Amino acid sequence: MNRRSVRSLDRDTLDGRRALVRVDYNVPLGAGGRVEDATRIDATLPTLRLLLEGGARPVLLSHLGRPGGKVVADLSLRPVAAALEHRLASPVRFRSDTDTEQAAEAARALPAGEVLLLENTRFLPGETKNDAELARRLARLGEFYVNDAFGSTHRAHASVVGVTEHLRPAVAGLLVEAELEALSRLREGTERPFVVAFGGAKIGDKMPLVEAFADRADTLLIGGALANTFLAAAGREVGRSLVEQDAVPFAREILGRAGIEIRLPVDLVIGAPGVEAGESRVVAAGGIPDDMAAYDIGPVTRHEFAAVIRDARTLFWNGPMGRFEAEGYDAGTRAVAAAAAEAAGHGTYCVIGGGDSARAVHEAGLAARVSHVSTGGGAALEYLAHGTLPGLEALDDA
Repeated sequence: MNRRSVRSLDRDTLDGRRALVRVDYNVPLGAGGRVEDATRIDATLPTLRLLLEGGARPVLLSHLGRPGGKVVADLSLRPVAAALEHRLASPVRFRSDTDTEQAAEAARALPAGEVLLLENTRFLPGETKNDAELARRLARLGEFYVNDAFGSTHRAHASVVGVTEHLRPAVAGLLVEAELEALSRLREGTERPFVVAFGGAKIGDKMPLVEAFADRADTLLIGGALANTFLAAAGREVGRSLVEQDAVPFAREILGRAGIEIRLPVDLVIGAPGVEAGESRVVAAGGIPDDMAAYDIGPVTRHEFAAVIRDARTLFWNGPMGRFEAEGYDAGTRAVAAAAAEAAGHGTYCVIGGGDSARAVHEAGLAARVSHVSTGGGAALEYLAHGTLPGLEALDDA
């Protein structure tokens, strides 16, 4: 890693000093504000424990949801503070303000051995604009800076980039360090065969990464709604399936590129839009009636994709193979998750690229069996495509 790590900070830097730590606690909240998935909280515990053991006093910043620069009660981080305290086994204080002088005073008064979590940074209008004055106010909360929010590191926001203009050292946390190590291996040293599986809906977001891997991978597996655009580019009938028409020329160019094998679905699970999955059926790819849409890869495709994955030596997977959150359209995603776990058990280096594919692996109970599950879907895609992120550029060189 070419950025300085929190591991490099000595006792004199840590002891008694306030560490302003950017974390990514953008977690799903259920009824009564209950944290439904604490994966992102758990991922920050090693960094927080390292800081506490070194005598530092961690002050945490995070966003939650998209409140648009105003206070939205349902997007408060207060429930997250309770979940963090339970997992960290150290007292966690919470404040409902973030950039005020009172918040800065609370940070300065934070006792040793305790943690302070401040309110949602996206309640502040200047956060997503990387407002310089907001960054200066946030910097009063700490004496040095730690970025452990990999999932937000592709955003040039005030709490990610702007605050580093005022705090040094500015270093990567252990979560960011682990993410970069895993993803850099995909960029720089892949064993072959190298297989990349893409799914999800938004080809526009993935075009740079598809472009990058089309020249490096041995095989691309294309599923999910993403496959509809490729099938349309290949001249196949897709009915009412979701297709990004603006991306069809790009998909057509990728399909015509030499030197790489591209596998599209050969069969699909289809249904009428707006109708429950119980009405679904399997058809050959290209045979979707005009009034139907594809919602999952079919059984033959599941078998073929799984076989390719099991033979891989390196696998990167991003995006579900269908509308996996709906019962009856989840079989393709679960088949790919199971094949990835099986391949990892035989020595394949398997990285799951965050977002819905990470959620699917966790829900299937297979996360511990693969090599790495990224906490940042968009950040992982951008790093793999470009090799850097705004939040990384803001940190100290190694």
